[in-house]
Amino acid sequence: MEKLTFYALSAPEKLDRIGAYLSERLIRDVSRHRYGYVCIAMEALDQLLMACHCQSINLFVESFLKMVAKLLESEKPNLQILGTNSFVKFANIEEDTPSYHRSYDFFVSRFSEMCHSSHDDLDIRTKIRMSGIKGLQGVVRKTVNDELQANIWDPQHMDKIVPSLLFNLQHVEEAESRSPSPLQATEKEKESPTELAERCLRELLGRAAYGNIKNAIKPVLIHLDNHSLWEPKIFATCCFRIIMYSIQPQHSHLVIQQLLGHLDANSKSAATVRAGIVEVLSEAAVIAASGSVGPTVLEVFNTLLRQLRLSIDYALTGSYDCAAGVSTKIIKEHEERMFQEAVIKTIGSFASTLPTYQQSEVMVFIMNKVPLPSSQQSIEAGKAGENRNRLTQIMLLKSLLQVSVGFQCSNMLTALPSAFLDRLLSAALMEDPEIRLFVLEILISFIDRHGNRQKFSTINTISDISVLKLKVDKCSRQDTVFMKKHGQQLYRHIYLICKEESNVQAHYEALYSMLMLISIELANEEVVVDLIRLVLAVQEIAQINEDNLTAYNRCALFALGAAYLNLISQLTTVPTFCQHIHEVIQMRQKEAPYLLPEDVFVERPRLSKSLDRLGPEVFFWQSKISEVLGGSGYNSDRLSTPYIPQLTDEDRLSKRKSIGETISLQVEVESRNSPEREQRAPAEEITYETLKKAIVDSVAVEEQERERRRQVVEKFQKAPFEEIAAHCGARATLLQSKLNQIFEITIRPPPSPSGTITAAYGQPQNHSIPVYEMKFPDLCVY
Repeated sequence: MEKLTFYALSAPEKLDRIGAYLSERLIRDVSRHRYGYVCIAMEALDQLLMACHCQSINLFVESFLKMVAKLLESEKPNLQILGTNSFVKFANIEEDTPSYHRSYDFFVSRFSEMCHSSHDDLDIRTKIRMSGIKGLQGVVRKTVNDELQANIWDPQHMDKIVPSLLFNLQHVEEAESRSPSPLQATEKEKESPTELAERCLRELLGRAAYGNIKNAIKPVLIHLDNHSLWEPKIFATCCFRIIMYSIQPQHSHLVIQQLLGHLDANSKSAATVRAGIVEVLSEAAVIAASGSVGPTVLEVFNTLLRQLRLSIDYALTGSYDCAAGVSTKIIKEHEERMFQEAVIKTIGSFASTLPTYQQSEVMVFIMNKVPLPSSQQSIEAGKAGENRNRLTQIMLLKSLLQVSVGFQCSNMLTALPSAFLDRLLSAALMEDPEIRLFVLEILISFIDRHGNRQKFSTINTISDISVLKLKVDKCSRQDTVFMKKHGQQLYRHIYLICKEESNVQAHYEALYSMLMLISIELANEEVVVDLIRLVLAVQEIAQINEDNLTAYNRCALFALGAAYLNLISQLTTVPTFCQHIHEVIQMRQKEAPYLLPEDVFVERPRLSKSLDRLGPEVFFWQSKISEVLGGSGYNSDRLSTPYIPQLTDEDRLSKRKSIGETISLQVEVESRNSPEREQRAPAEEITYETLKKAIVDSVAVEEQERERRRQVVEKFQKAPFEEIAAHCGARATLLQSKLNQIFEITIRPPPSPSGTITAAYGQPQNHSIPVYEMKFPDLCVY
């Protein structure tokens, strides 16, 4: 061997003839079953190959590869393993010059076949499979860095290599408990086909360039489909964890796009399959956080929301083909629900990887997809349409809640832009209690920037606020601007939600959290005053009970007010204010414990039906609070003015107002905007005295206005039908007479051919001008 090596090195041009001779001998010995000579010939070739790295090695390699192929074709496992080991040694040699004509197609096919070996003997089967994996690793190493070699990333090669590695990865126990790094594996595991296949897959993916990722990932998706591996999802998650940790971080978004495309392709697959794909997406998104999620962020969410919408349709229609109405598969609602939850969780995972400005865009995007009665989006009519709308609203708001939970933004103006807030709050006025609760939870997650939310999860009247250990910062300038812009809107919606009869304990807890968080995060002196007025107005809702609320709702509102005023009095640190609140709470404990949260917000609330016979001592009085806070520098005029929510178009769209309120609103609008009123009002000269008088009298005027509106509402609610009909009939008659006068003036008989018309009494009438000759003002002409 030494002499042969010396001869080959001194006369490299003879290498190809040496190789051809050895190759001929080996082929002959294999066919004659002289396996000892086969081993000698192969060892001689190996040593020559390792020793001779000259330019003329190319021709020698042809002979070498022909011999390896012959061994791999043999049915003897030992010869296959011998051929593989020789090929691996060759693969580790870095050649000086590339080869243009060398083909590895046979080796990829044969090594892939060995990876799937099903030999009866377990040890031999394991050895053959490991040889196959080592062979594939050798092919990848040999070809991946040389552009002139066969392109290993072509689909015909990847479709064999990747499934072979995954097949060996499948046979692992407790796949989910394995670490993503092979460095922590034990020596015994390193000897297994599973561990070797994982190392090989990691190496393959680590070498993948931008343009090759797609070809490497597609066979993985097809393999998981063909072997139904999405449903348990443990193996699929394990695979994609390996993929995400192995590829270069800047290519992460390509894998995510592939998964999204696959989810779309499986739109009509079983819910469990889609849920598996979505779970894998969720895992991949978390790992991709260190890299990039890619430029098409909204496209990711668009795909997920589309799948959510489809799932709702499937669950409602029971068919994957909504148009045909005939389905070959049985759709199980609980599986669709599970899929919907998986999508919502994934939306949250994706959003958490994004920077703040993109999270904000995503939330606006999701909110614009929510079908609302007031929006331009089509609201489907009918029972099925209502169910679909409701489910869509709930699922999208759940998704929004997932995103908002991980959203951190110090500037509320940026976090809640006007268009987004308007749509969100209009959803708060819907009849469905679940939707209202989601809206409150979303608002709370936005407002709570210091993690105080959990401290208000239960409603109670604690005597010392310091035990809550609240994190309080001074209200920033941006927050002040936000409350000036949107404060009244927020108060109004809180007030209207309080009037809902379908509220349960969760709603009151959310309202309590919301009031407290506004007081801590966004409050200046003016906001505190407005919140106190709002809570007193809520107490009045329960006290007067115009909306015919149940005893539980009324007691809950009283208890909510007590709990809030108890805490806000301690936050304002005005001793007289604290004393008044404390006195009322003590009085309630003695006389009416059912007005306190400790008796109302429990599993079995203790209520009273005699709420209309309560004494004045158990109520918080606006005059008293105005007096004690006014003495400490708060705006006593504003405090003494009762809170009245502004009525807007939204109320008419909400379908919840009584006929009396609707009519009173129309009467008020008519009386304020009628032209007669405008003509009668003379131009008034504005002086300092006028302004002073207006400020002083504003409270009394508002009180009169409120009383007038209350009387109108009461009249339409309580007056007999005949009286209301007579009132409306009189107005209708007046209107009809006016219309008749207008018609008499405008309508004239048509012109006769002679130019005059002789009346029945023989008197000629004036000429009537034809329409085409009439002179109309410019504004009337279109």
